[in-house]
Formats: sequence, structure tokens, C-alpha cells
Amino acid sequence: MEELNRQLAEIDALRARLCSLRPLPAEALKKIEEAFNIEYTYESNRIEGNTLTLQETELVVNEGLTISGKSMREHLEAINHAEAIDYIRDFAKSDIAISEHTIKEIHALVLHGIDRENAGRYRTVPVRISGSTHTPPQPYLLAEQMQAFMSRFAEMEVQKVHPVLIAAYLHEVLVRIHPFIDGNGRTARLLMNL
Repeated sequence: MEELNRQLAEIDALRARLCSLRPLPAEALKKIEEAFNIEYTYESNRIEGNTLTLQETELVVNEGLTISGKSMREHLEAINHAEAIDYIRDFAKSDIAISEHTIKEIHALVLHGIDRENAGRYRTVPVRISGSTHTPPQPYLLAEQMQAFMSRFAEMEVQKVHPVLIAAYLHEVLVRIHPFIDGNGRTARLLMNL
């Protein structure tokens, strides 16, 4: 626990240092955001098996180009993730609380044009996670588990738990519940960053 508190204090100090540099020049901020969006999109999709390179991801997202030899799904994953980043950035600026609806909206963006039937909807069939010993809950348990997940999140916010711990909770538990047929990892990482 001591080590965790030390790391959280270090994170807080780094955040305070960053805040002291604000406001950043608009042009610099725009370049930083664009670079972050592309790297984040590339890395999040790469984890899930997308084979677009960082440069190809940038061309698909920012230039609207198609890459020879890459599937339409890979192109849509890049475009959708970039749009989901815009969504969470806008959402963070709003005064709206994160809810199950928010999570479903993020998921719908992740799977837009890829799986219309399941985008933004909890799964109705059992799933297994390839390469994992964890078995996600049966579909009939999802509603109850998602409600408990969101209740605990609300408690953490009221208790003013450190934002990094809340982000870790949101990511870990959503991935463990695995409420969607596909796109759970990307959705969890987007929620964590939100």
C-alpha cells in the first residue's frame, strides 16, 4: 500500500507540473492531441490484432486513405476508435455522469459498421476469451453485474477515490464482465481514459 501511495503522489506531482504549463499554445495542443489520438488508436487496435501500422493508421484516420492488403474491418476499427476518442473528449467536457448508457455509446462507436446487430448491446450468448482461463459471466447475469459495477463506481466517486484507481477499476471490471460479444478491450480502455 505504501508503494501505491508513493506512485499516486508521484502522479499527482506530475499532473500539477503539467497544469502549471497550461494553457498550452493552441497550435501545440492541437499537434499533441492529434499525435496522441493516432498513437492511442494504433496501440489499442494493435492489442486486438489489427495489423495497420502507426503510419497506416494515420493515413486512414487523417487522410481517409485505404491501405492495400488490409481488411475493411481494420480500416473501420481505426476510424471508429478515433471517433470514439472524440466522443470521450467531448463527454469529459460535459456535465453528464458516466452511466451504462455511456458505455454502450462508446461500444456502439467502436463497432460502428463492423457489427450493427451487436454494437452498443450487451451480449446474449456465452463467450470465452481466447488464451485466458477466465470465463466471463453468463448473459443472464450481465444486467445485475453491470448495475453492481456502476454502483461501485458511483461509490468510489463519492468517496473521492484517486482518479487513477477509479480508471483501473473501470478497465479491470469491465474487461472481466466482458458484457459485449466483441470490442470489450477497446471499450474498457476508452472508458478508463474517460
